[in-house]
Amino acid sequence: MRQDEQIEKVEVCSDQELGYERGRTWFSAGAGLTLDESYRLAHLPLVAPDHPRVIPTRDGTTYRMGRHARTFSLVLPVPGEALRESKAYQDLDRELRAAPFSDKIAWQLLEQRREKLHATVCGSLSTNKPPNIDEAARGQLASLGPVAVEVRGLFSGNVNRGRLYLRVYPERRRGSNVFHLIQRALNRPPTDLYVVGVYNLIDDLDAHEAAVLSDMIERWWDRAILRFETDHFWLLSATDDLVLDSAITEVVSLIRHISD
Repeated sequence: MRQDEQIEKVEVCSDQELGYERGRTWFSAGAGLTLDESYRLAHLPLVAPDHPRVIPTRDGTTYRMGRHARTFSLVLPVPGEALRESKAYQDLDRELRAAPFSDKIAWQLLEQRREKLHATVCGSLSTNKPPNIDEAARGQLASLGPVAVEVRGLFSGNVNRGRLYLRVYPERRRGSNVFHLIQRALNRPPTDLYVVGVYNLIDDLDAHEAAVLSDMIERWWDRAILRFETDHFWLLSATDDLVLDSAITEVVSLIRHISD
């Protein structure tokens, strides 16, 4: 494992290589922030089940009040304790708690999800039963060694509008996004947006509240929250998008063990 000083020097991918600018919420002057349909189907039933705009179910999906068929994904675990100890994160959290829309954040979720924070890298690998990760794929993953990332904030996307995220910037290794190497090992298409869901809204924001949130996002865009390195990913299964009902099915190693 690299030392902290070495991790700080690791080059990570830039906004030009990733999809955060393309995928962000664009706020309009004088307009509020309205929870979108995907959020009202997958998230709002879990955080505010009595809200009149909850979408309880939708044809063609398995969603029922925010629950769905058990889905397995490969995710980057984000160390909750290290995040909470970060001064930058403490500053961000304090600012959100003082914001005019603070009472529209589902604060109780932070404690429920504190050990489940993650960013999805290979989503929906299988449903109802774990995927088969063959030995060739495991060998490719184990050959990568520890992976460094930088977490920045704050982010609101153009899908699931109502959830507030931190953004993950993966290590650039020999000119490549290291997450693409992981996706290639599992025969998954490359993606360019890796977010850590932290905060959830329980209602729309009015124009003033939305303007404050927009300003916060701009001010926090380039600020690093946390840098860390991991030598493993999780194969995570869940029956809801907030992973309230979730299980770590397997810890997938990124290093070769002596017995291998």
